[in-house]
Amino acid sequence: MADRLLEFMQRHPRLLVLTGAGISRASGIPTYRDHRGNWQRNAPIQHRDFLADHAVRQRYWARSLVGWRYMQRAQPNRAHRALAELEARGRIELLVTQNVDGLHQRAGSQRVLDLHGRIDSAVCLACGTQRCRADIQRFLEHHNAELVDFAAAAGPDGDADVDDLDLSAVTVPDCVSCGGVVKPDVVFFGDNVPRQRVAATTAALQSAGALLVVGSSLMVFSGYRFCKLAAQSGFPIAVLNRGVTRADDLVEFKVEGDCGEVLDGVVGLLGA
Repeated sequence: MADRLLEFMQRHPRLLVLTGAGISRASGIPTYRDHRGNWQRNAPIQHRDFLADHAVRQRYWARSLVGWRYMQRAQPNRAHRALAELEARGRIELLVTQNVDGLHQRAGSQRVLDLHGRIDSAVCLACGTQRCRADIQRFLEHHNAELVDFAAAAGPDGDADVDDLDLSAVTVPDCVSCGGVVKPDVVFFGDNVPRQRVAATTAALQSAGALLVVGSSLMVFSGYRFCKLAAQSGFPIAVLNRGVTRADDLVEFKVEGDCGEVLDGVVGLLGA
């Protein structure tokens, strides 16, 4: 499997790389979908509901309070490290990730665009004040002590399954500057990716002339759009992912294997 991907990289020496939740599974962060592209858990919170309903914000921050400890413990795996090595060897034009965990940066990648933002930061929707997620965790634990030791199954994007609890008394963080609504600095489902990120990714794709997708079913349009754009531009697409993807009919070839094992193999073959 690695040799086929290596041959693709030799024909296209600088790639736009798009990664998804599957690359962080080995770091202990669950995915939303199974190998058939179907939801594995409750639907995620929608952007409009978070803005409109205080109870939805209580639910989100309760889940986040419990789940943050799992996200903090997550470490880059060999797939992240292999991509960092490929970048160091000049093989990657830009690494665009749909993940919000920051693991690519922690693995050493420098040219990273966080398409959906980062979960380790939060922003006030009224005045734009930024806050570190660790500071918010201290606030949440101080005001919601009953959840501090609660154990629940980890979910994607730093949350956990606490929906069976009575969350009506949960205290949520408001902006320390203006009292406005604070949300994680990520693109929720139902929201739009900022235009400048789409433009930067599009420019990198045009410069690279080839796309490699790693660990993504591409069921969300924000990532799938770049496969459509590559196909429309006549650029080849390779996919490394276990299970179906939305772009299966657009790709030059697909490797169904473990992201870390295959990318490690590519790095090894390049070294040889």
